Amino acid sequence: MSDNVTMGTASVVPELVYPDVGKAVDWLCEAFGFTQMWRVGNHRARIRYGNGIVAVCDADEQYGRRAPDRSAATQCHGVMLNVEDADAHHAHARQVGATILSEPADYAYGARQYTAEDLAGHRWTIYQTLTDPPPESWGGTSKNP
Repeated sequence: MSDNVTMGTASVVPELVYPDVGKAVDWLCEAFGFTQMWRVGNHRARIRYGNGIVAVCDADEQYGRRAPDRSAATQCHGVMLNVEDADAHHAHARQVGATILSEPADYAYGARQYTAEDLAGHRWTIYQTLTDPPPESWGGTSKNP
């Protein structure tokens, strides 16, 4: 895969809609540790975390209309972010005003995670890999066990 300064190298890039792109980019960088790749006015930007990229857009550009109401637009999906230290990330996110929906906890599938809501109501599950157990050990099924 070729590198592209504008698009980045992530294979999947979710697009999240915010009423104020500039405020959202600044908040996501401060609260969750993203870095801005670029921004165009207050209608579109790309931010990066590790090898992941998120496109931040306003509703008018993305959908040609106002965003659906918050409950419909933001509660039916979530974004997962893999971090080195979930507890430290959680403490920082809480300190800068993230709404914490669930506190950090360990799960049988080998992750420590918490869930937060950003300034527009998007849900983020922040996780740290602790172990790599086979899915069968926690009730899952591998394609080729």
